Amino acid sequence: MSQLSQLAPQPLWQWFEKICAIPRPSKHEAALSQFIQDWAKSRGLTVIEDATGNLIIRKPATAGMEDRKGVVIQAHMDMVPQANADKVHDFTKDPIEAWVDGDWVKANGTTLGADNGIGMSSALAILESTDIAHGPLEVLLTIDEEAGMTGAFGLQAGVLQGDILINTDSEQEGEIYMGCAGGVDASFTLPLVKQATASNAQAFTLTISGLKGGHSGVNIHLGRGNANKLLARFLFDHADDLGLALSNITGGSLRNAIPREAQATITVAADKADALALAVSDYQAVLRQELAVADADVKFSLSPVALPAEQFDAATQTQLLAVLHACPNGVIRMSDEVVGVTETSLNLGVITTNSDNIVVLCLIRSLIDSGRDNVCSQLAALGKLAKAEVKFSGAYPGWKPDNNSEVMAIVRDTYQDIYHKEPVIMVIHAGLECGLFKEPYPTMDMVSIGPTIRYPHSPDEQVNITTVGQYWELLLAVLKRIPVKA
Repeated sequence: MSQLSQLAPQPLWQWFEKICAIPRPSKHEAALSQFIQDWAKSRGLTVIEDATGNLIIRKPATAGMEDRKGVVIQAHMDMVPQANADKVHDFTKDPIEAWVDGDWVKANGTTLGADNGIGMSSALAILESTDIAHGPLEVLLTIDEEAGMTGAFGLQAGVLQGDILINTDSEQEGEIYMGCAGGVDASFTLPLVKQATASNAQAFTLTISGLKGGHSGVNIHLGRGNANKLLARFLFDHADDLGLALSNITGGSLRNAIPREAQATITVAADKADALALAVSDYQAVLRQELAVADADVKFSLSPVALPAEQFDAATQTQLLAVLHACPNGVIRMSDEVVGVTETSLNLGVITTNSDNIVVLCLIRSLIDSGRDNVCSQLAALGKLAKAEVKFSGAYPGWKPDNNSEVMAIVRDTYQDIYHKEPVIMVIHAGLECGLFKEPYPTMDMVSIGPTIRYPHSPDEQVNITTVGQYWELLLAVLKRIPVKA
């Protein structure tokens, strides 16, 4: 990773190299938090850890800018822990193996954590600097953004002193975000009843793999395959004609990542084994044709395994496959107000088989509350039909755009002055924390910017080096232009 510290801008990349060395999956940010607190105190900075675990670090204005409006630069500390199936990596212990590939920084078989590590690095680099001009400055680093926005939910009124918040969690250079989707988690829980497996059956593992996955908000409109849905489709279509019996099914690992892999252990009568193999081959051909553009490397494979002692009983299997196959997934509706932006979506993210039940986790996103509520009611109706328990939790609001935002105008004009082109003012179909910050800080003016990050929430995640430099240049120029506080 010594390559990283040689990249420009060096202050930012040197911080990112340090961050990559400290494990920080969601809910395991303590080591990084302590490192940052120790560093901030050694620099004489005011640092506060609130009751939730968020960090607030304050730095006085540089000389001559004491009268400017206060700015909060905000990022989240945690990262999404995703690894390829053949990669051995403990996200709670092992550093991220980042490397440079041309104009991109990537990771070796895992998520990179550029989301939101680059934004965090920029904030810490500004805190460390002695030659960057800025008014009164606070850095807010939240916890657990990726797994529930716990930090944003826990932020209390009166802690922040700033007038303007710059969120650094956007992922496309040249776009300025002034609004985002809200969301809610949904779970189906089905009781699991088992019965003995027929002794003359044969057992196989069905595996969907090779998919790109990605961020369930940013990438949901790209038509990528959802491993859970693709596996459920095959099982639903062939359970009866081939007499398939499920013994286990798992898929995905995070409700906010499009699942790349899913597996099912099945049993089938010996005289149906050849028909099963043919059906698997035919289905792979269908998927490769359907996903030729969005997910050309999809693979559907069959491998023999030892015969399990038990399998799902008929009622359990019927209910489960009905839920999985009928559950909406992907884009539900595109926005009428913001052209090209998804309004409402659902990601069927995780399937887990436990000893006495099966749990299916979904994430619903929407720019409007009524769109979110409509999908929730559809899932509730599906749960009634399938006799499954459906629960909704962790609802968070969207961030309503403000066309009169002063800081948005400053960022827009600054970008145009630097690059001599208009930036794109956008609303993002992802859960930026700004929507939650608006509750305790309703008058705070907010905007979100960032470099280009491709394939976040997947092991293909990569950040463009040139755009990191552009983001850094824009951020520093914006800090210089913050107006005097009335």
